[in-house]
Amino acid sequence: MKALLVELGIPSPRTHDLDRLLVALVPTHPQLQTLRRGLLFLTEFAVEARYPGLNTSKRQATSALRWAERVWQAVRSLLGLL
Repeated sequence: MKALLVELGIPSPRTHDLDRLLVALVPTHPQLQTLRRGLLFLTEFAVEARYPGLNTSKRQATSALRWAERVWQAVRSLLGLL
């Protein structure tokens, strides 16, 4: 998502908050709004999952991988990389 921002000439914020990145991209690519639920879910894994105390189930991990793949595919498509 940050690569897409750079490609658009939009300053890329230093953040792990995927919703914040989405807000910056939606004016140019409104179709990304359909990924919002997944991006909110993925943001939970950006920092917290790297530290002790957060347990992630196999189901959550599988869901996170599916969402990440959807986002990755959407952004690569918009960048013309597919």
